[in-house]
Amino acid sequence: MDLDRQAWRRCLLSGAVFVVCMAGTTLPTPLYGLYQEKFGFSALMVTVVYAVYAFGVIGVLLLAGNASDTVGRRPVLLAGLGFAAASAVCFLCADGMPWLYAGRLLSGLSAGLFTGAATAYVMELAPPGGASRATFVATAANMGGLGCGPLLAGILAQYASWPLYLPFVVHLALVAAAAVVLLRLPETVRERRPLSTVRPQKPALPPQVRAVFGPAAIAAFVGFALFGVFTSVSPAFLAESLDVHNRAVSGLVVALAFFASTAGQLAVGRIGVERSLPLGCAVLFAGLALLAGALWWDLLVLVVLSALVSGVGQGLAFRGALSAVAGASPADQRAAVISTLFLVAYTGISLPVIGVGVLEGPLGLEGAGLVFIACMAVLVLGAAGYLLRRPARAAAN
Repeated sequence: MDLDRQAWRRCLLSGAVFVVCMAGTTLPTPLYGLYQEKFGFSALMVTVVYAVYAFGVIGVLLLAGNASDTVGRRPVLLAGLGFAAASAVCFLCADGMPWLYAGRLLSGLSAGLFTGAATAYVMELAPPGGASRATFVATAANMGGLGCGPLLAGILAQYASWPLYLPFVVHLALVAAAAVVLLRLPETVRERRPLSTVRPQKPALPPQVRAVFGPAAIAAFVGFALFGVFTSVSPAFLAESLDVHNRAVSGLVVALAFFASTAGQLAVGRIGVERSLPLGCAVLFAGLALLAGALWWDLLVLVVLSALVSGVGQGLAFRGALSAVAGASPADQRAAVISTLFLVAYTGISLPVIGVGVLEGPLGLEGAGLVFIACMAVLVLGAAGYLLRRPARAAAN
């Protein structure tokens, strides 16, 4: 019993480290308006700065996605915390756009290192028989951390001094504490090899995966694209169209989407993969419809409902997509196939968000948002229709 208690304590501490890192990736969300005022850049540049993060994540997934399997979990996670600290320093030093680009890129590198390694680490530190609860800890830490970032920054920016500095000072302190905690936790990889043995991972799509991968990837793409739009342009929409200038409220709206995603992912165990993926697509469509209504009628309540519904839909669809793709993959290519799914998902965070920024000039924020919603709705309805005809199945094991 004491050993189990110690194992759960380590599992929860590793989850707390996970939260700290992921919170840093969304910390600037409610602050983009302030940076825009300070540096005088366009709304398009807001979306480009945001999307640079995804390029960092994609680069790590391609070049070093399996590094923690080789050199160990703790060295990779410590490197991730180092990138997180460097990102915070860039934002603290920011006196122009290059610093913002650098900060977002470093944040993406941090998230890319943490996403796979920290998930595995949390699960490996759990006691025997605790896989289900450890999965909950990892899921809650990942999405919960993403939600805590804008909430923390919004509150500090609204109710404390130095809104462009204090959130990053606090995050640096949290990163330092997380590093101390991580150094006190054990390594879980028994047979470690030198860093020189790490090789880039090539995207893989075996023939038996292709039928389920298409709709699963579309659902992941749409879900991440929605999150990208929420975290990059929703604060501007709240300020410009709804006259909501309270940064704590802006941060809370974004945080609700991530918290709701955690609830959606947890529901997959009860609903089942066969139903969760098409149901997730349907809920995503409902979230898109609510967002369209919010843009059309300028209603805050619809923005909040859209965040909640879209978050649940993203959680259902993405965990269902992961399970379906993993279940269809050969064991020796499963990691490569899952990495390919993540590449598609993070492409959803970047390219559509930049597209919204490009269209905002000629169409306005509302018009650009409605074009985005129409495109995503077509994609998600097509995926849902396919899945209803050919349901996805999880791995037998």
